[in-house]
Amino acid sequence: MYSEDDINSAVAAGALSAESAASLRDHISQIRALPRQSEENFKLLNSFNDIFVAIGIVILLVAVGAIGQTIAEMIAPDTWRNTWRYDLSEAQLAAWESSKAWHEGLQIALPGLFVAMSAWPLSEFFTRKRRMALPSILLLLAFVGGVFFSLFGLGMAAGVNLDEALGAAIVILAGALAAGAAFVHWRRFQVPITVAAAAGGAVISVLLAVAAVFQMEFDTTVFYLTVLVAGLVVFGFAMRWDISDRDRITRRSDVAFWLHLLAAPLIAHSIFALIGVTEGVIGIGAAFAVLGMYIAFGLIAVAIDRRALLVSALAYVLFALTFLFRNFGAVELGFALTALVIGSALLSLSAFWQPIRAHVIGVLPEALRSKLPAPEMVAPLSPSAAKPA
Repeated sequence: MYSEDDINSAVAAGALSAESAASLRDHISQIRALPRQSEENFKLLNSFNDIFVAIGIVILLVAVGAIGQTIAEMIAPDTWRNTWRYDLSEAQLAAWESSKAWHEGLQIALPGLFVAMSAWPLSEFFTRKRRMALPSILLLLAFVGGVFFSLFGLGMAAGVNLDEALGAAIVILAGALAAGAAFVHWRRFQVPITVAAAAGGAVISVLLAVAAVFQMEFDTTVFYLTVLVAGLVVFGFAMRWDISDRDRITRRSDVAFWLHLLAAPLIAHSIFALIGVTEGVIGIGAAFAVLGMYIAFGLIAVAIDRRALLVSALAYVLFALTFLFRNFGAVELGFALTALVIGSALLSLSAFWQPIRAHVIGVLPEALRSKLPAPEMVAPLSPSAAKPA
């Protein structure tokens, strides 16, 4: 399977003319009876070899992490476990807590450091040279996660976690530096998910900072509003990448895909949490609000030609519809009717995506319409024309 990056690389190398590449894209669109840019292509597997290599990477990184834990145990043995007594003096208690923090911190820091140090050279081969999709994603996550846990573990080892404010600060700092590590990784390897990983690290750092500064719980209205704002910012960032590639033929479109995938649950979960759906019990008004919001999500998804919002909000609308069916008497068939309605709606939306897009795009202002992928009605090839002679 060849990606847009592969086609663009072939054009850049002179192996394929720009006209031939455009003809190939048009042909594939006609075969599938769907404009190529509406398929939201993202590269996860080149072949089964990706899975084979991914399994090897996971086993290797687990082994490297285990070696890190063993070395940490040698440097800071858990002698503190046998030194606890109820009659410890204040100084002895402080020493005991420091010994415990040193041991537990290194148990996190060294495996994280070893994993990050191993992921980078592996990326040099499997990402930069071999361009393998799934292994590249795993190695990116391993590198960024390793950086985060190594810094967080060092903070624990230094006893920062003994102070609540300092503990929050070290988590925020570790998240920010992990986002920076993702940026460095992007500059070197340009794995599309990297930008979303960096954005995710930044969002976590901001949310923790806001929660720490304002002493908020993680289920308060203010916190969910903060999550919503963060999701909207990421969504705007995703749209910036999307607008720069309306035809969705470059890597920028893949970057936007992962950013939309990050923004969608932030937006959907925070909105439905504010409505009260996450509490498990809703009223009729809230249920209809969920349905109305899902319709709004659907219109936005159709307009921008991205489906992440629809998928992220799916569980909430299933819950709301099941409640409504049961409330109006269909107790036995509540879930079945819900699944039937939602499944039919999603399949119909998929089948008539382009005609619906044409109507939705048609009512938008020209200034906005010019930034979105143009709706295209593709006539499918006949079965005989699509088959090789």
